[in-house]
Amino acid sequence: MTLRLGRIAYLNVAPYFHFLREEGFTGEIIAGVPTELNTMLAAGTLDACPSSSFEYGLHAEDYFLLPGHSISSIGPVHSVLLFTPGPLNVLSGEEIAITGESATSINLLKILLKEFSGIHDVSFKVPDGEVEPLLNEGQSALLIGDRALIAASKCPTNVQITDLGALWYHFTGLPFVFALWILRREVVKKSPQKICELAIQLHKSRQRAFDDLSGMAACLSEKTSFSASQLEDYWHGMSYDLTAAHIEGLRLYFTLCQKHGLLEKVPDFYFSPAM
Repeated sequence: MTLRLGRIAYLNVAPYFHFLREEGFTGEIIAGVPTELNTMLAAGTLDACPSSSFEYGLHAEDYFLLPGHSISSIGPVHSVLLFTPGPLNVLSGEEIAITGESATSINLLKILLKEFSGIHDVSFKVPDGEVEPLLNEGQSALLIGDRALIAASKCPTNVQITDLGALWYHFTGLPFVFALWILRREVVKKSPQKICELAIQLHKSRQRAFDDLSGMAACLSEKTSFSASQLEDYWHGMSYDLTAAHIEGLRLYFTLCQKHGLLEKVPDFYFSPAM
């Protein structure tokens, strides 16, 4: 069996994928934004993927989780950013432009506004054109991934930038898990050896990346608009673990999603028995 692996088209996954082929992965790698990969994973056209936490919350019974790995923040994440013309309290009754690329981040923003900021009357819209030009017009907007990193470096000085990872940590003191390594259940049951091999390959690739983060940053900076030092700082600021604290933060997120009508129930955590 050839594994079909999804790859989020953002720089934050580089530690998992940069050395993955060299560590022996021979399957298919399909890139896309989180919502695209969520759809493919749910449909079974992907076997495994670092996919949105919210997608797991929606369809946990269809999936297993790969232990020990995530894409998270413990404080600022730097690439899930809310841009506003003023403090958060000006958002009441306003519309926030979104890209539609990530369900996890949009629902995190809803929780941060409703549960912790007392703001219940914000609407969200995917505009016809690009979100970024709207920032110059005083429009509030949520950007994620590389687009958020770029917008933060270019946005007008009168725009307030709120880091959702930092705001979550401020209110909860817990990590926020943006993505989990999610496996289709039938794939784990059909090809447990392949899943074990993937787990080893991911671990080795991630370890190699952080053993020589400057080298990986130098390599990838040539393909991006970021300097090697910027990339290195970015990856150092992320958390790629999945500890008990990460699970606690994720459980709180799911609980608040249920409270505010975003999920029907709080899912259980099903880890792959193939490990």
